Amino acid sequence: MIELISRHLSTISLVLVVLLSVFTVIRIIMDTDNSSKTMAYILLVFLVPVAGSIIYFSFGTNYRRRKLFTKKIIQNDELYEKIENQLSENSLKVFAAHSELLEGHKDLVQLLLRDSKAVLSYNKVKLLLNGEQKFPEVIRALEQAREYIHLEYYIFDDDKIGMQLIDLLKRKAGEGVTVRFIYDDFGSHGLADATIADMRQAGIQVFPFFEVKFYLLANRINYRDHRKIIIVDGVTGFIGGINVSDKYLNDGDPASLYWRDTHVKIEGPAVSSLQYHFIANWNFCTEETLDITRNFFPNLFEAPQEDHEDLVQIVAGGPDYPSSAIMLSFFTAIVDAREKVYISSPYFIPNQSIYDALKKAALSGKDVRLLLPGISDSFIVNAAARSYFKEMLSCGVRIFLYHKGFMHAKTMVVDDNLSIVGTANMDGRSFELNFEINAVIYSRRVSEELEAALVKDMADSEEIFIEDWAKRAWWLELLEDTARLLSPVL
Repeated sequence: MIELISRHLSTISLVLVVLLSVFTVIRIIMDTDNSSKTMAYILLVFLVPVAGSIIYFSFGTNYRRRKLFTKKIIQNDELYEKIENQLSENSLKVFAAHSELLEGHKDLVQLLLRDSKAVLSYNKVKLLLNGEQKFPEVIRALEQAREYIHLEYYIFDDDKIGMQLIDLLKRKAGEGVTVRFIYDDFGSHGLADATIADMRQAGIQVFPFFEVKFYLLANRINYRDHRKIIIVDGVTGFIGGINVSDKYLNDGDPASLYWRDTHVKIEGPAVSSLQYHFIANWNFCTEETLDITRNFFPNLFEAPQEDHEDLVQIVAGGPDYPSSAIMLSFFTAIVDAREKVYISSPYFIPNQSIYDALKKAALSGKDVRLLLPGISDSFIVNAAARSYFKEMLSCGVRIFLYHKGFMHAKTMVVDDNLSIVGTANMDGRSFELNFEINAVIYSRRVSEELEAALVKDMADSEEIFIEDWAKRAWWLELLEDTARLLSPVL
């Protein structure tokens, strides 16, 4: 028998590879909704049969979504039902009272109200540029906490700024403040076990999101908690692209890369929306159910303060959400633009809808500008992004490559009354696979401030022109187009 197997080993191996490939292709067709992604995975399986199957079942299959997040979806719906009436009533009143401020973006407001139950409310928003502005504001807010502090972070390092915040959280826990902390187990893999144990010993409730058992074998790409939010006593919230890490400090060290990023501080009912999404993830991570009490949602039951003039909706996304609300919000904002669309994103691999929306806006005479990294931390993603440049430039989109440091801000300004700041990149991973959250802000003041920041960043960038771009070496274009073939799975 052994001798027979030995003589036909190559044939047996070939049959097994074919069977594995056929099985993988069937699973890809059944499990993948996006046609371009389906074709990319099938192409991968045919080009590198065994490796392609391993890559798909490691990074592409959605069995985790079906098994792990079914319970979370139910919990999300049950949680929302408890506060839905109050949220809906308040949103309709605000919408009716501010027709002028919402001019040009009423479709976006209605989309988010209907599709993702994103409450519209009066708030006070403060734009925070880089870690230099964010961390002092966060420390002041944490110092003022009286009842609880909720944190949810993709990256939380136990370095200088991380330990400063941890020491503050430990002290607040000792004062009787309840501290709940969710960290993504992949993004925060540098957070030492000893540090986590010390936090728990001090009374901080710490839980990982989607725990990684074997880091080197982890499904590191899909279903990560990419959010960066803080909620203090239900009245103050922070949301944006800035993780907790020393690299965001920009402390003047010439050996350190300058990180350009954006966060916002929110005071008002929009914090209740942040709270809702935090509690949904907390219940999932801890397998407990936090009781919905008034102190978790204090702003829902109070009249807006006089200085709360910024209208805000919080839109979240993830594999447990019924639609890609974040992508739809970007798409709607772009196609409804009347004058301009300015976008910054560290990773730019648009799906066809966003790609067409940007070209349509530019061809319609709108001032469309993209601010992207000139210095990137991912060669293949950067190459794939550049494959889109030629056609967008030919349509009139202006593209700026930031060279002062690394452009990590995920922001958008549309016309003079809409700004979006959050955690979502302009790519399919943020649209479909990771847990993301954005603040959609209707405010002329905030839009003016964010636009000024982006224009300043453009002055620190290199603008790309179609004449020069078309003269590049043919092999660069081939490399970028090849990288683009993998864009649905990047």
